[in-house]
Amino acid sequence: MGDRLLNLLVAFVLSICLSIGLSQAMATDGHLSTTEYNWNLPEWTPKPVVPEDNPMTAAKVELGRHLFYEPRLSITGQYSCASCHQQSLAFTDGKQVALGSTNEQHTRNSMSLANVAYTSVLTWANPLMTSLENQALIPLFGEHPLEMGMVGKEQQIIQWMQNDPQYRQMFAKAFSAEQPVNLSNLTKAIASFQRSLVSFNSPYDRYRYQGETNAISAAAKRGEKLFNSERTECFHCHGGINFSDSVKHENLAFTETAFHNTGLYNLDGQGSYPPQNTGINEITQEVQDMGRFKAPSLRNIALTAPYMHDGSVATLRDAIAHYQAGGRTITQGEWAGVGSANPYKSGFIKGFEITEPEISDLIAFLQSLTDEEFITNPAYSDPHAL
Repeated sequence: MGDRLLNLLVAFVLSICLSIGLSQAMATDGHLSTTEYNWNLPEWTPKPVVPEDNPMTAAKVELGRHLFYEPRLSITGQYSCASCHQQSLAFTDGKQVALGSTNEQHTRNSMSLANVAYTSVLTWANPLMTSLENQALIPLFGEHPLEMGMVGKEQQIIQWMQNDPQYRQMFAKAFSAEQPVNLSNLTKAIASFQRSLVSFNSPYDRYRYQGETNAISAAAKRGEKLFNSERTECFHCHGGINFSDSVKHENLAFTETAFHNTGLYNLDGQGSYPPQNTGINEITQEVQDMGRFKAPSLRNIALTAPYMHDGSVATLRDAIAHYQAGGRTITQGEWAGVGSANPYKSGFIKGFEITEPEISDLIAFLQSLTDEEFITNPAYSDPHAL
């Protein structure tokens, strides 16, 4: 059994145990659903879909913010969710791959949490991970790889939160159960804070949706046309309000979920990817799923380098070059191979001709997706640093 499949099983078992043992807390959430949460969304933006058993409230979001930045949720007492998801980097970490609380190197790049409420599937390559509440269990209690490292310390977590006057008060305000401090409510609060991380105020948003014709440069406008052209094919996988084809919101009749092989590797000439990064193939065990990963949102993309699931593409220019070639060629080393010849590569990755000025235009467009308000919003910042 693969390590990530084992972690998925751990999360599933924990979520079932929590839902059975803590039904009172879940029932209490139904009472809180009458409170209308202010998303602070522009008029053109639909609301996210929120689980019925975890409605959004300001008190729950604020509790989740404290927990998101709480280092006591790690085995070292020096590591939090925010260690891999920093606000200034659109809730990524700038590293090629993430490092856990004990400095164990992971195999995946930390994904941005911007607009995570609008994504239909979480993580790079797990089609079964669709709940933020369940996903929170993986970094907390997963061991392969180790992130927060709190497996076996569940009661310890509950104990110190119950003994902390501020957390005791915040849990009581967010969840009016008789015993509100529990792991189910902890994951619900963290999930609520993550859902609150909305980013729809980039220069491009103001240009395209709010009528500010001068909000982006002439180069960015030319880049937008290139991005949405059949020549580059970018828009097929990075379209819609969140620039991703795995999306859900209240206006959609059905959930959209997709995974793609972009020709990043082709180790043996027969389509293989590095063994720790085979995409959803690790879950499905289907050969055609080799190398298929989620197309992440491109919002704030200029802040979230390095790119791809393993952080192996350093810059936006390098990313464009990869797609321009229709797949990456690695000439030497253990990962050598001609990605453009990968037999499982998406049909959208065909390669294209592009001039240097056009590359600059495309980069200008991608840079126009940076939401400065998002990365400085105090509502998303570390409350422990105040």
